[in-house]
Amino acid sequence: MFTDWIQTFSGWLSDHPGWLAIALVAAAFIESLAIAGLIVPGVALLFAIAVLAGETGMPVWQALGWTTIGAVAGDNISFWIGRACTGQLHRVWPFSRFPAVLDRGEQFFHKHGGISVVIGRFVGPIRPVIPVVAGAFGMSGNRFLVFNLASAVAWAPVYVLPGFLVGSAIAHQIQLPAHLYLILAVGSAILAALYLLFFRLQWQLDTRSRAYSRVGEWMTRYNTTHRFWRLLSSQRPDHGGEFPLASLALAVGSAVLFVIWSTVTVSTDLLQPLNQQTLMFFSTLRQPLFDPLAIGITLLGNTAVLVFSTSIVTLLLAFRGYYAAAVHVLGACIMTLALVWGLKYGLDIMRPQVNLHPPLSGAFPSGHAAGITVLAGLSASFVAREVRSRMRWQVYSLFSIPILLVSMSRLYLGVHWLTDVIGGILLGLAICGTIRASFSRFDQTHLSVDLFSKLAGLFWLASVAGYLILTGPDALAAYTPRPL
Repeated sequence: MFTDWIQTFSGWLSDHPGWLAIALVAAAFIESLAIAGLIVPGVALLFAIAVLAGETGMPVWQALGWTTIGAVAGDNISFWIGRACTGQLHRVWPFSRFPAVLDRGEQFFHKHGGISVVIGRFVGPIRPVIPVVAGAFGMSGNRFLVFNLASAVAWAPVYVLPGFLVGSAIAHQIQLPAHLYLILAVGSAILAALYLLFFRLQWQLDTRSRAYSRVGEWMTRYNTTHRFWRLLSSQRPDHGGEFPLASLALAVGSAVLFVIWSTVTVSTDLLQPLNQQTLMFFSTLRQPLFDPLAIGITLLGNTAVLVFSTSIVTLLLAFRGYYAAAVHVLGACIMTLALVWGLKYGLDIMRPQVNLHPPLSGAFPSGHAAGITVLAGLSASFVAREVRSRMRWQVYSLFSIPILLVSMSRLYLGVHWLTDVIGGILLGLAICGTIRASFSRFDQTHLSVDLFSKLAGLFWLASVAGYLILTGPDALAAYTPRPL
């Protein structure tokens, strides 16, 4: 029944495109409204409307903006409904009909606190009840609004862009490259295997693992290694002198792989066929419709954005008294810039010449891939340190998304070879592991989020958005592909 209704509504909306903006707001509002999101198939409705928005040529920023407004409105109304039902949420209709969902939402809120407003928006069964629960359990309105805005800004692209791109592809009659789905399937399988290997190694080097105990026993036998063990061990009382074995393993392993990869890339032609095939695939995939999105993503890895982000984090940590953390974050930025630019100019590998104005610097390694890996990797390590061990893989998975997106954008835009991107990621991981291992001995207190941190985050979002708007047109011209 809902499928037929959605089809009928989509047909009417295609004949009346002037209602698209209101439809996007309404669909996002219903999907975010308390309980309604469980009854009405808001995701399917939003996808169908996004397809129509893409077909009719609505600017993507308008589609995202209208969806964000609807999501924020739905969550805020749900929050104040919850505030009005404090102490009697389970007895008020329609919440009384969904006790199991409310229980899961309450458990999730108690477990994660305010951040549950952000995380919960992406967890289907509890998404429509988290704002109600937050209101019912006394979360402040201003605090909820900050989390709500942040979650809506992140949620809108995830739910709108797939449908919007499908609609735009239909309108522009885009021909996808051959074997695209096979390549995506194989790439996803390889990526999943790498994730599994990474997390498996992390668990094997955890403080409760046999490997950690054996390494600890071996190092305590000798005075030199014992001093090294004690020097790098964390000073937090609740971590019992934890040694950064996983961080050191990441640093050494990534550094060794980077040296091997660099040697093969620079001294041999073994990887050139792979580079050429990758370049050809992305050249076939490239379409004017996708260019603005790819350029927007790649701008997030620009040196200016990464340096600005590092400066914000450094100043915030120093202002709050986390001086050692601030110094290490700043050191990571300086180390990344020095190594990337030193290698680029020292090796001087030519970039692909597929754009009218390719960057003038050397290709290897990718500075965008290395920079975003260091920024996202260190951020993930700080956040993961404050959560339970069982949840850390979720944090690392979430923060790996910008690494993948920025790296893919460099390949899509044809400004880097595949070897450059992989080299940049390996270099970034080596820097992350080194900095995190060095910081371990200064890790004495928990890092917390306060109001000033949230304001700094909003300032960062606004500044980066302004940067994208100002530099977008010039970047679009610079990344224009050469005529065939």
